[in-house]
Amino acid sequence: MTSAIEKTDKEVFELIAGEQRRQAGSIRLIPSENYVSKAVMEATGSCLTNKYAEGYPTKRYYEGQQFTDQIEILACRRAEALFGADGANVQPHSGSEANLAAYSALAEPGETIMGLALPHGGHLTHGWKVSYTGKFFKSVQYELDAKTGRLDYDKIEGLAKEHKPKILISGSSAYPREIDFSKFDEIAKRVGAYHISDMAHIAGLVAGGVHMSPIPYSDVVTTTTHKTLRGPRGGMILFKEACAKAINKSVFPGLQGGPHMHTISALAVALKEAATPAFQAYAQQIVKNARRLAEKLMAYGFDLVSGGTDNHLILIDLRNKGLAGKPLAKALDRAHIVSNYNSVPGDTAGPFNPSGLRLGTPAMTTRGMKEAEAEQVATWIHTIAENLENESVIEKTGKEVQDLCSRFPVPDLLIQN
Repeated sequence: MTSAIEKTDKEVFELIAGEQRRQAGSIRLIPSENYVSKAVMEATGSCLTNKYAEGYPTKRYYEGQQFTDQIEILACRRAEALFGADGANVQPHSGSEANLAAYSALAEPGETIMGLALPHGGHLTHGWKVSYTGKFFKSVQYELDAKTGRLDYDKIEGLAKEHKPKILISGSSAYPREIDFSKFDEIAKRVGAYHISDMAHIAGLVAGGVHMSPIPYSDVVTTTTHKTLRGPRGGMILFKEACAKAINKSVFPGLQGGPHMHTISALAVALKEAATPAFQAYAQQIVKNARRLAEKLMAYGFDLVSGGTDNHLILIDLRNKGLAGKPLAKALDRAHIVSNYNSVPGDTAGPFNPSGLRLGTPAMTTRGMKEAEAEQVATWIHTIAENLENESVIEKTGKEVQDLCSRFPVPDLLIQN
């Protein structure tokens, strides 16, 4: 495949090759990024790229669906079995589309939805004002407790009783603690709301048995298919049987046309991988690495939102260091440590130069790194934070990072038979 690209378009080939070298030679700490297996990669680039399959299995609008129907059915059955769901829709092109489809299935435009505020760790599509989810629906946002940096379920319930949302959204994009989905379910029932959970970040941890599953406590669960789940980039919706017709109609024809069958085939492969003991061990190690990284960072005086982590994600509040997130993220990137600057609760700096840094351990864990490497990463982050303007220190650290990466190469095949 690579040689074909090189022959056809050398410019694109060189850019892809450069990206491959960057991924191999960097410690990638963006919590929403990972490495997929060779099998997932091959399915993503298969001949299914050529096929249109608008509609649903046995109810398509094009002929020639003998194999696409089987693939989509297989992906749905594997998703249902892995997560214990009544039904699954694997057609959404992204997690954002999955969220909008779920809201549109259960609420009318202008009705109230309630989700975690973006600066407190929510996602744009949880009703934030710049998202269409915050424009199509009336949005109410709950926040983290200012002292603990954690969800305050009593305050969330009080807000829900006040505003009576049609949909209560649980889940986050930058919350480092375990979410108690049963409490969200109780609140939703008390106010007569649907409970939709967005488990995009933690789907792999749920599959691996290291985080409470939202499935028993939610009417609908949305997710991306990459991140900790380690599949192709796409979206998926899991639901109770009572919501099946509304969800499927909302995805197609409501929001999109033809599904991406090459992505769905790759998702089927990833779901099979996620049902293995090896994947469970991987999910456990993600959490171990994150906790060790958090402990070491705190030992260096970094202030972590909520004081630590229960999952794959760490959010550093840099204000006690007198630093902003963007310059630190840029300096770390020059040292081949890839993170993202991020807002923190109570942040007044604005989203383009916020006061936080968001880190995650899925990708480094995929490479086989464990607690000792997590401690070393924390030391490097401390070193860079203390030497933001010292390019010689940044360069020296970058060489050390690349040496570690060479000892933990990106595996060609993640799941062995």
